[in-house]
Amino acid sequence: MKKQLFAIILFFALFGATASAQFRYGAAAGVDFTTLKFKQDLITIDQSVGYEAGIECEMMFPGIGFGIDFGFMYQQRGATLNLGEKIIWASQGYGKERLYMHDIIIPIDLRFKWTRMNGLEDYVAPYVFGGPVVAFTVAHNHVEAMKYATGNLGVQVGLGAELYRNWQVQASYMWGMTYCTQTKLLDNFSARDRVWSVRVIRYF
Repeated sequence: MKKQLFAIILFFALFGATASAQFRYGAAAGVDFTTLKFKQDLITIDQSVGYEAGIECEMMFPGIGFGIDFGFMYQQRGATLNLGEKIIWASQGYGKERLYMHDIIIPIDLRFKWTRMNGLEDYVAPYVFGGPVVAFTVAHNHVEAMKYATGNLGVQVGLGAELYRNWQVQASYMWGMTYCTQTKLLDNFSARDRVWSVRVIRYF
């Protein structure tokens, strides 16, 4: 009985907090800097620049500074693989090969925003965030030496600043937790992505 009563109280507390939360959404765009990390030292990899755009949503609980943000973003990731360093690929004519992966990403973060700064938060309010990122690979270029995962999971952390209530500028770093690409000729040589991202968001 006590457990049931506690569950009911917890449900209404969460429902009340969600009902009073301040929800908004906006357009986001940015650039990303991606490299790939193989499990083993295989070849050298050059970082590459991509881009991203989509929708960001924010739900903040008033008075405590905590909230949740989530999004639906297109992101072009990739890196340059120096396949010519290994004779197994050099003998097939591979050299520097640029990988492009076109992903739909869904980040879900917990965030804390400094909102009690005696009115200064109307002009600038710093925040930090972190959480999982789910990515679905919807297209890629065809480097025949590689095969691609249909999706992968990562974890990101970041910081940013809110400007004049409606603009946010943020930077984040994402660790891939599952592989996004894998060599065809060598078993178990899989790579996870590492992504720096800089993003601007305009909330409506």
